[in-house]
Amino acid sequence: MRCRLIDPRYIPRGWIGTLRSAMIQSQLPSGSLRALAETLWHGVVQLVYPATCWVCGGHVASMGPLVCQACRSAITEDPHSTCPRCSSTVGPFINLDKGCPACRDESFAFERALRMGPYEGPLRDVVLRMKRFGGEDLAEVVGDLWACAIAPRLQAEAIDVVIPVPLHWWRRWQRGFNQSEVLAHPIARVLGIPCWPTGLRCARRIAEQKALSPTARRANVHDAFRCSKPTALSGKTVLLVDDVMTTGATAHETARALRVGRPARILVAVLAHGR
Repeated sequence: MRCRLIDPRYIPRGWIGTLRSAMIQSQLPSGSLRALAETLWHGVVQLVYPATCWVCGGHVASMGPLVCQACRSAITEDPHSTCPRCSSTVGPFINLDKGCPACRDESFAFERALRMGPYEGPLRDVVLRMKRFGGEDLAEVVGDLWACAIAPRLQAEAIDVVIPVPLHWWRRWQRGFNQSEVLAHPIARVLGIPCWPTGLRCARRIAEQKALSPTARRANVHDAFRCSKPTALSGKTVLLVDDVMTTGATAHETARALRVGRPARILVAVLAHGR
């Protein structure tokens, strides 16, 4: 498992990221010329991305990580106990044999869900910022942090493929990117497995879930997704990746769409859980 720590040598995609990739992939000779190139690169980084934390905007060491230690801890460390089935926050004395009170009576097409943290505080702020136009770079930075944090928990699951929850093409065009896809790539890279961004597609426009009741959420996403590679999923363990889960309606429907391919197991990983 190779977990890349975010540092100034890593810059998210965009024109500056493309420039960096070209520099790294070029056959620079070792020694003084390569050292000069690295020095010039760090200078470019500081001009375009000053030494400030991507989350809080506070100062970080010029040669240090792009996210300060306080924000990294606040985002990646979950202070709560969670349900092993749906990843909702639970109290210390809840019987979890068949799930928690939030999911015990629910029938999910996925086996279980894992989260990085609750949808509150700095993590909630990050998720909201990621969904704005131009939030792709922040999503990549957070995706790398998440991948490093969640990878040890996924190692024993023997994941075969990572598939992000898709956006309808119209919403993706409006936003400019799919944040779930951006988050999925670092997890796949750290685990050393493929990521299939086109493994699922959203077949129709769906309304925003946040203002809907649990019943309306289920109706809103019912039969909205289609599996693009059903024959390739047979017998595989699939990791579905999304940014936020609340009732599990979207995760259930996307997992249900994947079931036509007869995967062995479907797990869900979300950046934040809303309850």
